Amino acid sequence: MSILYSVLKVADKIAPARKVYAHCDIPCGIYDPHLAQLSAHTVIRMVHFINDLPKLPPDATTPQMQEYHNKYARYTQVKEQHAELCKHEIRILWGDYFKPEHTQKFPQLHDLVWKAMKAASKAKQEVNMQASEDLLKAVEEIAEIFWKTKNVETVRTKSFYPTEREIVYPKVK
Repeated sequence: MSILYSVLKVADKIAPARKVYAHCDIPCGIYDPHLAQLSAHTVIRMVHFINDLPKLPPDATTPQMQEYHNKYARYTQVKEQHAELCKHEIRILWGDYFKPEHTQKFPQLHDLVWKAMKAASKAKQEVNMQASEDLLKAVEEIAEIFWKTKNVETVRTKSFYPTEREIVYPKVK
C-alpha cells in the first residue's frame, strides 16, 4: 500500500466525502418537467389533507390523539418531500437542460425558476395553500417554456388528480 493511499484513507475517515446525486450529467438528453408538476400537485393535495384534518376534541383519547398526530406528521412529511423533489427537478432543468439561448429567448425564465424555488421552500416551511398554488403556477410556466424550446406545442388541461388543478402536457398531433 502506498503512502499516498494510506494518507488518503486516513483523511477519508476524518472528513469523509459527501454523497452527491445527479440526474446523469452525461448529458443523456432525457428531460421532462412532468415530475415537477406531479410533485407540485402532491404538495397541494397534502395541504388539503392537513387542512381537512378534523380538530381534536378537548376530551380526545390517546388513540385519537395518536391517529391525528400520525396523520399530520405523515402528510407534512410527504408535502415536504414533494416540495424538495419539485426543487430537485427544477434544478436539473435549470442546470442541465436550459442553455443561454433559452434564457435569451425567454428572459422571464430566470425569475420563474427563482419564484418556483422560493415557493417550494415556503411550501415546505408552512401549511400554505397560496405558496403551493404559486409553486404549481411557476412549474406550469416552466413546463410551457421547456416544451417551447423543443418546438412542441402544449396544452393546459384540468388534471385527473384530486387537486383538480391544471397540468401542462405536450400536444399530441
